[in-house]
Amino acid sequence: MPNVLTTTDFLTASGVILDVRSPAEFQQGHIPGAMSFPLFSNEERAEVGTCYKHQGRDAAVELGLTIVGPKLAQFVIQAKQLAPDRRLRIHCWRGGMRSGSMAWLMETAGFQVSVLAQGYKGFRQWVRTTLACTKPILTLGGMTGTGKTDILHSLAAKGEPILDLEALANHRGSSYGNLGLPPQPTTEHFENRLAMQWSTFGCDRLIWVEAESRMVGACRIPDELFWQMMVAPVLQVNRSRQERIALLLDGYGAADRAELITATERLRKRLGGERTQAAIELIQQDNLAAAIEIVLDYYDKSYHYDLQKRKVPIYEIDIANLSSTASAALLIKACQSFQRVPETISTE
Repeated sequence: MPNVLTTTDFLTASGVILDVRSPAEFQQGHIPGAMSFPLFSNEERAEVGTCYKHQGRDAAVELGLTIVGPKLAQFVIQAKQLAPDRRLRIHCWRGGMRSGSMAWLMETAGFQVSVLAQGYKGFRQWVRTTLACTKPILTLGGMTGTGKTDILHSLAAKGEPILDLEALANHRGSSYGNLGLPPQPTTEHFENRLAMQWSTFGCDRLIWVEAESRMVGACRIPDELFWQMMVAPVLQVNRSRQERIALLLDGYGAADRAELITATERLRKRLGGERTQAAIELIQQDNLAAAIEIVLDYYDKSYHYDLQKRKVPIYEIDIANLSSTASAALLIKACQSFQRVPETISTE
């Protein structure tokens, strides 16, 4: 008999994770690190479901066996390639027939198998519970172009716990945020990735999180975490406007001009038709600095509006002309004497 594990034990156990749900279910959301190993294709799953609805359980089971039978040997061959140590963790949607059948097959073939109790549904319950855990957060704020993401990475390099929402969402959080990045995950899978990261943090150290609105591209920050972010103190880094433009040029200067124009078009309602058209013409003329200047007017106003809604302590830190590494060092220094941080911390 396979070893049936709770979600916490399943996630920390050894062995490759095989998700035996259909490819469509896997695409919607899955345990990070799991491999899609479908018992049925999308079409086959739909066929079995229809059979169950119209002819009952016994007929659906017989149809499922007819579909799966010719695949059994190939399943074992694939599993041996994926798990040379013969250790497997297997789950389906609710810990039912699909995972049970695959577990039986793999145990028969000599694998050591663990099955997830309550399946992916149980994992999703763990996600909700994990994200609801309150932990100490410190928000890294700053207007567009201040280099917050690079500073966040420098904080991580110095051993600070960080939650990089933009990396988990494959998006930089603005209209231009998807340029040069892979497709975004679904919001469901974004939550899965968040929960896995959140579970690694303790409650004894401040966790650095970049200031974000509720949506990171198309991914929605779950309420459980977003409200923790909204009440966390903000350390706001400041740079001159010209320095910010230079950093944005460095980040987006090589981007495809057509993609830049498309991203600018998405701002038309908020930026206004006249300014949007002016920015687009400047991009076409390869005058990105001037185009960025126009777009920053909108993002600066938006940032100040979001910041005012937080109603939390905001500590401003001047990082003019500092590298991300030097900026991170200054932030850590401020954090060490956090209760005594003055309203403005300078580099002097």
